Amino acid sequence: MKVTLTKKESEHLFYIALCNGGEYICGYGIELDFTKSDYEKAKSKLESPCYEDVLMQILRDGGELKLVDDEYDGEYNKSITLKDIHDKVQQTPIEHLMDAINENDDACTADVILQTVFYGEVIFG
Repeated sequence: MKVTLTKKESEHLFYIALCNGGEYICGYGIELDFTKSDYEKAKSKLESPCYEDVLMQILRDGGELKLVDDEYDGEYNKSITLKDIHDKVQQTPIEHLMDAINENDDACTADVILQTVFYGEVIFG
């Protein structure tokens, strides 16, 4: 079964994944990174934003989010743009994608979505 998502749906599911698993993915010796100037610029465009709102605004402004590998000498460094979210969220393994779509998601679902978007597959856990 293949699911095709709109750009808006992809962005929403990625946003929820950031909210539910953004800190979880950092447990693999990698950390989420972005430029401070991009963060401040994005934050200034939003009224009372949460962290994940700012991350999404960075992407919408044409910036990128990075996973920086702290344990494996950069082997798992990876950057994404908004286009990656549009292209890759729908490639999430179907059982996790359907959990997210049906709002039956958790940190595990979020982790799988995030890894799929950043790496194209689940490589940790």
